[in-house]
Amino acid sequence: MGKRDYSMHGTDAARAVEAGLAAAEWYHTDVPRKEMKALMTRADQPALRDTALLFAAMIGFAAAGIALWPSWASAPFWLAYGVLYGSAMDSRWHECGHGTAFKTRWMNDALYQVASFCMMRNPTTWRWSHARHHTDTIIVGRDPEIAIMRPPEVLKLALAFIGLRDVAQAIPRMLLNASGRLHPDEATWIPEQEQPKAIRAARVWVRIYAATIALALWTGSFLPLMLVGLPRIYGAWHHVLTGFLQHGGLADNVIDHRLNSRTVYMNPVSRFIYWNMNYHVEHHMFPMVPYHALPALHEKIKHDLPAPNRSMPDAWREMWPALRRQMQNEEYFLERALPPTAKPYRLALHGAPVPAE
Repeated sequence: MGKRDYSMHGTDAARAVEAGLAAAEWYHTDVPRKEMKALMTRADQPALRDTALLFAAMIGFAAAGIALWPSWASAPFWLAYGVLYGSAMDSRWHECGHGTAFKTRWMNDALYQVASFCMMRNPTTWRWSHARHHTDTIIVGRDPEIAIMRPPEVLKLALAFIGLRDVAQAIPRMLLNASGRLHPDEATWIPEQEQPKAIRAARVWVRIYAATIALALWTGSFLPLMLVGLPRIYGAWHHVLTGFLQHGGLADNVIDHRLNSRTVYMNPVSRFIYWNMNYHVEHHMFPMVPYHALPALHEKIKHDLPAPNRSMPDAWREMWPALRRQMQNEEYFLERALPPTAKPYRLALHGAPVPAE
Protein backbone atom coordinates (compact mmCIF):
# COMPACT_ATOMS: atom_id res chain seq x y z
CA MET A 1 0.00 0.00 0.00
CA GLY A 2 1.37 3.43 -0.95
CA LYS A 3 1.16 6.68 0.96
CA ARG A 4 -2.28 7.17 2.46
CA ASP A 5 -4.59 9.79 0.97
CA TYR A 6 -6.82 11.10 3.75
CA SER A 7 -8.89 13.48 1.61
CA MET A 8 -12.55 12.67 1.08
CA HIS A 9 -12.10 12.84 -2.71
CA GLY A 10 -8.83 10.95 -3.13
CA THR A 11 -7.69 7.52 -4.24
CA ASP A 12 -8.17 5.93 -0.82
CA ALA A 13 -11.76 7.13 -0.67
CA ALA A 14 -12.50 5.37 -3.94
CA ARG A 15 -10.53 2.30 -2.87
CA ALA A 16 -12.53 2.05 0.38
CA VAL A 17 -15.79 2.02 -1.54
CA GLU A 18 -14.50 -0.58 -4.00
CA ALA A 19 -13.26 -2.80 -1.17
CA GLY A 20 -16.59 -2.73 0.66
CA LEU A 21 -15.19 -0.77 3.61
CA ALA A 22 -17.65 2.11 3.25
CA ALA A 23 -20.73 1.65 5.45
CA ALA A 24 -19.61 -1.93 6.09
CA GLU A 25 -21.15 -4.39 8.54
CA TRP A 26 -19.08 -4.14 11.72
CA TYR A 27 -18.43 -6.76 14.35
CA HIS A 28 -20.49 -6.46 17.55
CA THR A 29 -20.20 -8.45 20.75
CA ASP A 30 -23.38 -10.37 21.45
CA VAL A 31 -25.51 -8.77 24.16
CA PRO A 32 -28.99 -10.09 24.99
CA ARG A 33 -31.67 -7.81 23.56
CA LYS A 34 -33.31 -7.13 26.93
CA GLU A 35 -29.99 -6.16 28.52
CA MET A 36 -29.07 -3.89 25.61
CA LYS A 37 -32.47 -2.18 25.78
CA ALA A 38 -31.86 -1.43 29.46
CA LEU A 39 -28.37 -0.08 28.75
CA MET A 40 -29.72 2.20 26.01
CA THR A 41 -32.33 3.77 28.29
CA ARG A 42 -31.89 7.55 28.37
CA ALA A 43 -32.31 9.70 31.45
CA ASP A 44 -32.02 13.42 32.24
CA GLN A 45 -30.79 13.17 35.83
CA PRO A 46 -27.15 12.08 35.33
CA ALA A 47 -26.46 14.71 32.68
CA LEU A 48 -28.34 17.43 34.60
CA ARG A 49 -26.19 16.68 37.65
CA ASP A 50 -22.95 16.66 35.66
CA THR A 51 -23.87 19.77 33.66
CA ALA A 52 -24.78 21.73 36.78
CA LEU A 53 -21.46 20.73 38.34
CA LEU A 54 -19.58 21.66 35.16
CA PHE A 55 -21.06 25.15 34.83
CA ALA A 56 -20.86 25.83 38.57
CA ALA A 57 -17.15 24.99 38.46
CA MET A 58 -16.63 27.13 35.35
CA ILE A 59 -18.38 30.11 36.96
CA GLY A 60 -16.40 29.67 40.18
CA PHE A 61 -13.05 29.40 38.44
CA ALA A 62 -13.84 32.35 36.15
CA ALA A 63 -14.96 34.50 39.09
CA ALA A 64 -11.73 33.76 40.96
CA GLY A 65 -9.70 34.45 37.82
CA ILE A 66 -11.41 37.80 37.27
CA ALA A 67 -11.05 38.80 40.94
CA LEU A 68 -7.30 38.08 40.90
CA TRP A 69 -6.67 39.49 37.40
CA PRO A 70 -4.02 40.43 36.26
CA SER A 71 -1.99 38.86 39.07
CA TRP A 72 -0.24 35.56 38.39
CA ALA A 73 -2.28 34.25 41.31
CA SER A 74 -5.18 34.04 38.82
CA ALA A 75 -3.31 31.55 36.60
CA PRO A 76 -4.41 28.30 38.32
CA PHE A 77 -8.06 29.37 38.09
CA TRP A 78 -7.75 30.23 34.39
CA LEU A 79 -6.03 26.92 33.72
CA ALA A 80 -8.87 25.05 35.44
CA TYR A 81 -11.50 27.12 33.61
CA GLY A 82 -9.68 26.47 30.35
CA VAL A 83 -9.74 22.69 30.79
CA LEU A 84 -13.49 22.75 31.37
CA TYR A 85 -14.04 25.09 28.40
CA GLY A 86 -11.53 23.58 25.98
CA SER A 87 -11.63 19.91 26.98
CA ALA A 88 -14.78 19.02 28.95
CA MET A 89 -16.84 20.71 26.24
CA ASP A 90 -15.31 18.29 23.73
CA SER A 91 -17.00 15.32 25.38
CA ARG A 92 -20.24 17.28 25.91
CA TRP A 93 -20.28 18.20 22.22
CA HIS A 94 -19.69 14.56 21.41
CA GLU A 95 -22.30 12.93 23.64
CA CYS A 96 -25.00 15.52 22.98
CA GLY A 97 -24.32 15.13 19.27
CA HIS A 98 -25.33 11.51 19.66
CA GLY A 99 -28.48 12.68 21.41
CA THR A 100 -27.90 10.32 24.33
CA ALA A 101 -26.68 12.58 27.15
CA PHE A 102 -30.20 13.65 28.11
CA LYS A 103 -33.57 12.03 27.59
CA THR A 104 -35.08 15.43 26.75
CA ARG A 105 -34.18 16.48 23.23
CA TRP A 106 -33.97 20.24 23.77
CA MET A 107 -31.50 19.71 26.60
CA ASN A 108 -29.23 17.72 24.29
CA ASP A 109 -29.55 20.39 21.62
CA ALA A 110 -28.89 23.30 23.98
CA LEU A 111 -25.72 21.85 25.49
CA TYR A 112 -24.63 20.68 22.03
CA GLN A 113 -24.81 24.24 20.70
CA VAL A 114 -22.85 25.68 23.65
CA ALA A 115 -20.21 22.95 23.51
CA SER A 116 -19.87 23.27 19.72
CA PHE A 117 -19.20 27.00 20.10
CA CYS A 118 -16.61 26.45 22.83
CA MET A 119 -14.82 23.81 20.72
CA MET A 120 -15.07 25.93 17.52
CA ARG A 121 -16.84 23.06 15.77
CA ASN A 122 -19.67 24.05 13.50
CA PRO A 123 -22.68 22.24 15.02
CA THR A 124 -24.07 21.14 11.66
CA THR A 125 -20.79 20.24 10.00
CA TRP A 126 -19.54 18.23 12.94
CA ARG A 127 -22.82 16.47 13.63
CA TRP A 128 -22.63 14.94 10.16
CA SER A 129 -18.87 14.39 10.15
CA HIS A 130 -19.17 12.47 13.40
CA ALA A 131 -21.92 10.33 11.94
CA ARG A 132 -19.47 9.46 9.16
CA HIS A 133 -16.77 8.76 11.76
CA HIS A 134 -19.01 6.14 13.33
CA THR A 135 -20.10 4.67 10.03
CA ASP A 136 -16.55 4.41 8.66
CA THR A 137 -14.33 4.50 11.74
CA ILE A 138 -10.65 5.03 10.79
CA ILE A 139 -11.33 4.07 7.17
CA VAL A 140 -8.82 6.12 5.18
CA GLY A 141 -10.53 8.47 2.75
CA ARG A 142 -13.91 8.04 4.45
CA ASP A 143 -13.43 9.08 8.09
CA PRO A 144 -12.97 12.88 8.37
CA GLU A 145 -12.03 12.71 12.07
CA ILE A 146 -8.81 10.71 12.00
CA ALA A 147 -6.68 12.53 14.58
CA ILE A 148 -3.36 10.73 14.01
CA MET A 149 -2.58 10.09 10.38
CA ARG A 150 0.20 7.87 9.05
CA PRO A 151 3.03 8.53 9.11
CA PRO A 152 2.48 10.58 12.29
CA GLU A 153 3.82 14.16 12.21
CA VAL A 154 5.25 14.98 15.63
CA LEU A 155 5.04 18.77 15.25
CA LYS A 156 1.33 18.63 14.41
CA LEU A 157 0.67 16.30 17.33
CA ALA A 158 2.53 18.64 19.68
CA LEU A 159 0.66 21.73 18.44
CA ALA A 160 -2.62 19.98 19.11
CA PHE A 161 -1.87 20.00 22.86
CA ILE A 162 -2.00 23.80 22.89
CA GLY A 163 -4.99 23.98 20.60
CA LEU A 164 -3.17 25.69 17.75
CA ARG A 165 -3.69 22.92 15.23
CA ASP A 166 -7.48 22.83 15.64
CA VAL A 167 -7.91 26.60 15.93
CA ALA A 168 -5.75 27.22 12.87
CA GLN A 169 -8.16 25.02 10.92
CA ALA A 170 -11.34 26.20 12.64
CA ILE A 171 -11.03 29.95 12.08
CA PRO A 172 -10.57 29.85 8.28
CA ARG A 173 -13.36 27.26 8.03
CA MET A 174 -15.66 29.44 10.15
CA LEU A 175 -14.96 32.46 7.94
CA LEU A 176 -15.47 30.38 4.80
CA ASN A 177 -18.83 29.15 6.07
CA ALA A 178 -19.83 32.66 7.16
CA SER A 179 -19.18 33.84 3.60
CA GLY A 180 -21.85 31.40 2.45
CA ARG A 181 -19.59 28.60 1.22
CA LEU A 182 -18.69 25.08 2.33
CA HIS A 183 -15.38 23.30 2.00
CA PRO A 184 -15.60 20.58 -0.70
CA ASP A 185 -15.05 17.89 1.94
CA GLU A 186 -17.94 19.17 4.04
CA ALA A 187 -20.28 18.87 1.09
CA THR A 188 -19.55 15.13 0.91
CA TRP A 189 -21.15 14.38 4.29
CA ILE A 190 -23.60 17.25 5.01
CA PRO A 191 -26.97 16.66 3.30
CA GLU A 192 -27.81 19.52 0.97
CA GLN A 193 -30.89 20.55 2.97
CA GLU A 194 -28.75 20.87 6.13
CA GLN A 195 -26.00 23.01 4.59
CA PRO A 196 -27.69 26.41 5.21
CA LYS A 197 -27.64 25.64 8.96
CA ALA A 198 -23.83 25.42 8.88
CA ILE A 199 -23.66 28.84 7.24
CA ARG A 200 -26.07 30.44 9.74
CA ALA A 201 -24.16 29.08 12.74
CA ALA A 202 -20.85 30.39 11.38
CA ARG A 203 -22.34 33.86 10.93
CA VAL A 204 -23.62 33.92 14.52
CA TRP A 205 -20.20 32.84 15.78
CA VAL A 206 -18.38 35.53 13.80
CA ARG A 207 -20.58 38.15 15.46
CA ILE A 208 -19.87 36.74 18.93
CA TYR A 209 -16.12 36.67 18.39
CA ALA A 210 -16.18 40.14 16.84
CA ALA A 211 -18.06 41.49 19.88
CA THR A 212 -15.60 39.80 22.25
CA ILE A 213 -12.60 41.25 20.44
CA ALA A 214 -14.23 44.70 20.34
CA LEU A 215 -14.85 44.52 24.10
CA ALA A 216 -11.21 43.55 24.69
CA LEU A 217 -10.03 46.51 22.60
CA TRP A 218 -12.47 48.91 24.27
CA THR A 219 -11.39 47.86 27.78
CA GLY A 220 -7.73 47.50 26.85
CA SER A 221 -7.71 44.07 28.49
CA PHE A 222 -7.32 40.44 27.45
CA LEU A 223 -9.89 39.48 30.08
CA PRO A 224 -12.86 39.07 27.67
CA LEU A 225 -10.71 36.75 25.53
CA MET A 226 -9.71 34.75 28.58
CA LEU A 227 -13.40 34.00 29.01
CA VAL A 228 -14.32 33.44 25.35
CA GLY A 229 -11.98 32.11 22.66
CA LEU A 230 -8.57 31.72 24.24
CA PRO A 231 -9.62 28.85 26.56
CA ARG A 232 -10.00 26.76 23.39
CA ILE A 233 -6.22 27.07 23.10
CA TYR A 234 -4.89 26.97 26.65
CA GLY A 235 -7.44 24.39 27.83
CA ALA A 236 -7.14 21.90 24.97
CA TRP A 237 -4.42 19.69 26.41
CA HIS A 238 -6.68 17.29 28.32
CA HIS A 239 -9.00 16.42 25.46
CA VAL A 240 -5.94 15.82 23.26
CA LEU A 241 -4.21 13.76 25.95
CA THR A 242 -7.24 11.50 26.14
CA GLY A 243 -8.43 11.80 22.54
CA PHE A 244 -5.21 10.58 20.93
CA LEU A 245 -5.60 7.36 22.91
CA GLN A 246 -8.92 6.57 21.24
CA HIS A 247 -7.39 5.15 18.05
CA GLY A 248 -3.68 6.06 18.04
CA GLY A 249 -1.27 3.35 16.89
CA LEU A 250 -4.07 0.88 16.14
CA ALA A 251 -5.34 -0.55 12.85
CA ASP A 252 -7.01 1.37 10.06
CA ASN A 253 -9.21 -0.03 7.28
CA VAL A 254 -10.71 -2.74 9.49
CA ILE A 255 -14.31 -3.51 10.44
CA ASP A 256 -13.81 -4.53 14.06
CA HIS A 257 -13.71 -1.77 16.67
CA ARG A 258 -11.59 -3.97 18.92
CA LEU A 259 -8.80 -3.50 16.39
CA ASN A 260 -9.04 0.26 15.91
CA SER A 261 -10.25 1.59 19.28
CA ARG A 262 -8.84 1.56 22.80
CA THR A 263 -10.45 1.41 26.24
CA VAL A 264 -8.46 2.97 29.07
CA TYR A 265 -9.21 3.05 32.79
CA MET A 266 -8.95 6.64 34.06
CA ASN A 267 -9.11 8.56 37.31
CA PRO A 268 -12.49 10.05 38.37
CA VAL A 269 -11.55 13.64 37.45
CA SER A 270 -10.49 12.72 33.93
CA ARG A 271 -13.57 10.54 33.55
CA PHE A 272 -15.75 13.53 34.50
CA ILE A 273 -13.98 15.77 31.99
CA TYR A 274 -14.07 13.03 29.36
CA TRP A 275 -17.60 11.87 30.21
CA ASN A 276 -16.67 8.17 30.20
CA MET A 277 -15.39 8.22 26.60
CA ASN A 278 -12.40 6.28 27.94
CA TYR A 279 -14.67 3.25 27.33
CA HIS A 280 -14.07 3.80 23.66
CA VAL A 281 -14.36 0.31 22.19
CA GLU A 282 -17.69 0.00 23.94
CA HIS A 283 -18.85 3.39 22.68
CA HIS A 284 -18.02 2.59 19.05
CA MET A 285 -19.64 -0.83 19.19
CA PHE A 286 -22.82 0.57 20.73
CA PRO A 287 -22.92 4.37 20.20
CA MET A 288 -26.52 4.68 21.39
CA VAL A 289 -25.61 3.62 24.93
CA PRO A 290 -25.48 6.84 27.06
CA TYR A 291 -22.18 7.85 28.64
CA HIS A 292 -23.38 7.05 32.16
CA ALA A 293 -24.12 3.42 31.17
CA LEU A 294 -20.76 2.74 29.53
CA PRO A 295 -19.12 1.30 32.69
CA ALA A 296 -21.97 -1.21 32.97
CA LEU A 297 -21.69 -2.04 29.26
CA HIS A 298 -17.96 -2.58 29.73
CA GLU A 299 -18.59 -5.12 32.48
CA LYS A 300 -20.99 -7.06 30.22
CA ILE A 301 -18.72 -7.31 27.18
CA LYS A 302 -15.15 -7.12 28.52
CA HIS A 303 -14.80 -10.89 28.05
CA ASP A 304 -14.82 -10.23 24.30
CA LEU A 305 -12.48 -7.21 24.25
CA PRO A 306 -8.73 -6.64 24.56
CA ALA A 307 -7.69 -5.91 28.13
CA PRO A 308 -8.12 -2.19 28.91
CA ASN A 309 -5.05 -0.11 29.59
CA ARG A 310 -4.71 0.37 33.34
CA SER A 311 -4.20 4.16 33.16
CA MET A 312 -3.42 7.01 30.80
CA PRO A 313 0.35 6.67 31.35
CA ASP A 314 0.07 2.93 30.65
CA ALA A 315 -1.84 3.64 27.42
CA TRP A 316 0.68 6.24 26.27
CA ARG A 317 3.53 3.82 26.99
CA GLU A 318 1.78 1.37 24.67
CA MET A 319 0.84 3.88 21.96
CA TRP A 320 3.98 5.99 21.61
CA PRO A 321 6.32 3.18 20.44
CA ALA A 322 3.69 2.21 17.87
CA LEU A 323 3.55 5.79 16.57
CA ARG A 324 7.34 5.89 16.35
CA ARG A 325 7.33 2.72 14.27
CA GLN A 326 4.65 4.19 12.02
CA MET A 327 6.95 7.13 11.30
CA GLN A 328 9.24 4.66 9.57
CA ASN A 329 6.65 2.15 8.37
CA GLU A 330 3.12 3.43 8.00
CA GLU A 331 1.78 -0.08 7.48
CA TYR A 332 2.62 -1.01 11.07
CA PHE A 333 -0.14 -1.14 13.66
CA LEU A 334 -0.51 -2.52 17.16
CA GLU A 335 -2.76 -5.57 17.31
CA ARG A 336 -3.88 -5.98 20.90
CA ALA A 337 -4.31 -9.50 22.26
CA LEU A 338 -7.79 -10.84 22.84
CA PRO A 339 -8.67 -12.94 25.89
CA PRO A 340 -9.41 -16.67 25.39
CA THR A 341 -13.13 -15.93 25.90
CA ALA A 342 -13.28 -13.57 22.89
CA LYS A 343 -14.31 -14.28 19.32
CA PRO A 344 -11.53 -13.80 16.73
CA TYR A 345 -10.97 -10.39 15.22
CA ARG A 346 -13.04 -9.51 12.19
CA LEU A 347 -10.45 -8.24 9.72
CA ALA A 348 -10.73 -6.14 6.62
CA LEU A 349 -7.07 -5.41 5.97
CA HIS A 350 -5.96 -4.52 2.46
CA GLY A 351 -9.56 -4.51 1.30
CA ALA A 352 -10.20 -8.20 2.07
CA PRO A 353 -13.00 -8.51 4.66
CA VAL A 354 -12.87 -11.70 6.71
CA PRO A 355 -15.93 -12.47 8.86
CA ALA A 356 -15.44 -13.49 12.45
CA GLU A 357 -16.07 -17.13 13.22
